[in-house]
Amino acid sequence: MVGYAFTVKIRAAFQAERPRSVGDYRRAVLAAPKPTVVVIQATDTQPIGAFWGEVNSNIHKALGAVGTVTNGGVRDLNEVRALGFHFFAQFVQVSHAYVHLEDWGTPVEVGGLTIRPGDLLHGDLHGVIHIPGEIASDLARATAEVERRERIIISAAQAPDFSIEKLEAAYRESQY
Repeated sequence: MVGYAFTVKIRAAFQAERPRSVGDYRRAVLAAPKPTVVVIQATDTQPIGAFWGEVNSNIHKALGAVGTVTNGGVRDLNEVRALGFHFFAQFVQVSHAYVHLEDWGTPVEVGGLTIRPGDLLHGDLHGVIHIPGEIASDLARATAEVERRERIIISAAQAPDFSIEKLEAAYRESQY
């Protein structure tokens, strides 16, 4: 998953006295840079409700979002996987609370990472990282170079005539 952060804060432990407009929120997501990754910080002491499930994933996909990153919960995993929407979450849980929007478009903290609106994010099986804008254009070249260096070492390790000496030579050659 790769996209630009749209940041949100939610609460679920109590019913909102004056809830934020869901329509305004959805219009803001629609206007956000694409592809969009919705990053949600659940601000309750212990997140107790899931904002994300099959319904919100379908709505957000229509708004141009490709996935979410949250310290809260998600649900409907099979349906969302079939949709091709990405979940990076702390919990899998049902929504049995008063989930409501507190704010959006401000910095959030999720998983020890401070994420600002518009930050470029990459997520895969291993987690989510922030890619600083100043290096984004060089990322493909740098990734290919790391892969090239690693391939030299892996090839030496997998060779039928493996030896420590050949492994050490591969490290020298790769400059890894």
